[in-house]
Amino acid sequence: MFETFYSLSRTPFSRDIPTCELYKSPVLEETLGRLEYAAQRMWFTVITGDCGTGKTTTIRRYAETLDQSKFKVLYLSDSKLTPRHFYKGLLEQLGCESKFYRGDAKRQLHREIEVMQGIHRLQPVVVVDEAHLLDREMLEEVRFLLNMNMDAQSPMALILVGQSELWDRLQLQSYAAIRQRIDLQCKLTHYDRAEVESYMKCHLEYAGATQDFFSEGAIDDIYRFSSGSARLINKVCTHCLMYGAQNGHRIIDDRMVKRVIEGELS
Repeated sequence: MFETFYSLSRTPFSRDIPTCELYKSPVLEETLGRLEYAAQRMWFTVITGDCGTGKTTTIRRYAETLDQSKFKVLYLSDSKLTPRHFYKGLLEQLGCESKFYRGDAKRQLHREIEVMQGIHRLQPVVVVDEAHLLDREMLEEVRFLLNMNMDAQSPMALILVGQSELWDRLQLQSYAAIRQRIDLQCKLTHYDRAEVESYMKCHLEYAGATQDFFSEGAIDDIYRFSSGSARLINKVCTHCLMYGAQNGHRIIDDRMVKRVIEGELS
């Protein structure tokens, strides 16, 4: 509806925007570069960030930028992930029917990885999303998974992605054996005021905007409301555009943003 009113060809703040069109913040660019190096070295990486900092979006972008002739990304996201389902999920993505018992499935996965590396010249990159929800058993399995060739070589690049509490857990003494194996840690942060403005401009340009719809004061209030969270920026901007279209306002100012926040988002 508001797309027509503002003469937009696409929806600017939706979740289905192609990752190549998303705002490329300095933190995102740095993280992608470090993750590419981690894939090449087959490192164990942990990515953490608060809600709305774009963790899953970063992984989507990362998977698309990796050279598919050299790497194969295997992605799992399951809050109730168990070691058995972990191996089962990876083997299914490799086109294999998993053995029932955990030990058999683990050996089966190692054999498949050896085939990938030796014959197809592909390096596996395993991404486990929502890793802050994993229980102790699954986190311990990560440590055993990385033990290959008598601890001399990791069988894969492994990336755990989760909210900040994941890193807090890994700081506990009981997780010291896992923490010591981490080769790279990346922390995603919220956008600052300038980045919020750049983020909004980038998404509006993707949607075909030829002018600025938000005043400086409006952007200030959007920044304060969202605290730089991409998810909340999308939400408040979408509601503001809907409100503006319904009430015939071509420019969205700070008073309109306050009204939307107080009336629809509080």
